[in-house]
Amino acid sequence: MAHPKHKHSKSRRDKRRTHDKAIPATLATCSNCGSTVKFHTVCQDCGYYRGKLAIEKMATA
Repeated sequence: MAHPKHKHSKSRRDKRRTHDKAIPATLATCSNCGSTVKFHTVCQDCGYYRGKLAIEKMATA
């Protein structure tokens, strides 16, 4: 394994890490029930995806 000959400065280390950050997920509203869902994901409340039923949800009694 390679070992550095000289210490990298804090500014050089931090410049490399500028792109290592968490970005918030893009959210959309469900066209069927109006709840907030993540893009390209089936709605957890009603089971619809892009206006079509994707998952059959069980009725709560």
